[in-house]
Amino acid sequence: MIDHPYVFIGGQWVRTHSTEVMAVSSANTEQVIGSVPAPDPVDVDTAVRAARVAFDDSSGWPHWEPAARAEVLRGFADALDKRSGEIAVRVSDQNGMPITVARAGDSRMPGQVLRYYADLILDDVGEELRASSSGGNTLVRRVPVGVVAGVVPWNYPNILSAMKYAPALAAGCTTVLKPSPETVLDAILVADAALEAGLPPGVLNILPGGGEIGARLVAHPGVDMVTLTGSTAAGRQVGEVCGRLLRPVNLELGGKSAALILDDAELDLQSVGAQLTPALFGNNGQTCFLSSRVLAPRSRYDEVVDTITALAQSLTVGNSLDLSTQVGPLVSRQQRDRVEGYIAKGREEGARLVAGGGRPAEQQRGWFVDPTVFADVDNSSTIAQEEIFGPVVTITPYTDDEDAVRLANDSEYGLGGTVWTTDPERGLNVARHIESGTVGLNGYRPDLHSPMSAIKASGLGVKLGPEGLRAYQGFRSVYL
Repeated sequence: MIDHPYVFIGGQWVRTHSTEVMAVSSANTEQVIGSVPAPDPVDVDTAVRAARVAFDDSSGWPHWEPAARAEVLRGFADALDKRSGEIAVRVSDQNGMPITVARAGDSRMPGQVLRYYADLILDDVGEELRASSSGGNTLVRRVPVGVVAGVVPWNYPNILSAMKYAPALAAGCTTVLKPSPETVLDAILVADAALEAGLPPGVLNILPGGGEIGARLVAHPGVDMVTLTGSTAAGRQVGEVCGRLLRPVNLELGGKSAALILDDAELDLQSVGAQLTPALFGNNGQTCFLSSRVLAPRSRYDEVVDTITALAQSLTVGNSLDLSTQVGPLVSRQQRDRVEGYIAKGREEGARLVAGGGRPAEQQRGWFVDPTVFADVDNSSTIAQEEIFGPVVTITPYTDDEDAVRLANDSEYGLGGTVWTTDPERGLNVARHIESGTVGLNGYRPDLHSPMSAIKASGLGVKLGPEGLRAYQGFRSVYL
């Protein structure tokens, strides 16, 4: 049992003004495994003020030389790496992420992201002299945007946190991070790592909390920018607030991505199973960019249905802390109820259930749902259009490549997608026509060096790559 009575504000652990606590449960056992304080509005004010002071100080973090900031960020990465094993265990038990995924991704990538931006700012020239149209010169300056509020979901809590604080800190911003109530025990270790690395007081503040705390943070007058990863509904609410305040906002929201399986695709699971599994069922389906809509050519439709069905039925479902588990439990009872509601809706709308649809009989405790596949799904149906966020995949037939692209784009979302083919040139041509911020060929592997963006109802702004750093910088021109 982990009972932590403090929040991380101003570079130290402090007690909140609230006497309430947030209990954290294991997705595997449904039992309480820890608790943290439930902060109140005064704590939000204190955290923002600490970040504001750290940013406004004339000798503070924004004024450090890039090399000095980079050194601290590398130390932060080293400190996180030392704790990566325990971070992985805590994340896995809290949200059901298979421990192999937590070890390889959520606990390891934050250090990689920090080191990437530490290296990047060494070559980032803060000022550029340009010849002006009037015959003189203009000094174009890049400056940190200010105090950044980062709102983080529970599905990949550390990767998604790092994708916010790493470029923000590299740019010279200070931050207030709000983890989700479902995954806060790992955030304690992140704060400890920040302390060990010597981040100056107030540069990184971590304040767990629910919707009310997030709303106060987003609208706080001391905040200069908001970055949120969450549902489209939450993104619209945050976007409305930031629009009214004329405040920059970066939103990564929901997705309902398509997997376009072309008629020449390899369907031998021995060859492509290792790529299909994370693309379709990664993190128990609790991943926004998953290709949860499979589009199959009519000429090979039955073969595709058989392949995806066999894949789903082959996956090992079990305790997320077991090394053999490929699909763990969902994060909460509420999330399981939501997913089961969509499964019932799929049946009601006439889709053909070919795999799963229930709970694994051998799992008596925990919020489990069997990997589920629906065939003969109309692309306009609820389960094909709405984000389910669980291990549920739909299969819809198409006639030709043009029809496949049309179906893929017939969605309010535009976050991810995949194209499966043995002809790379053909696959690339199809990918170019998909209305999505990212697309993978024969798999989906986000790249630290390349921008990850979203369009339509999937969000605004960009993450990763040099473009991810620019999101936390403003531009100033001095006409000489």
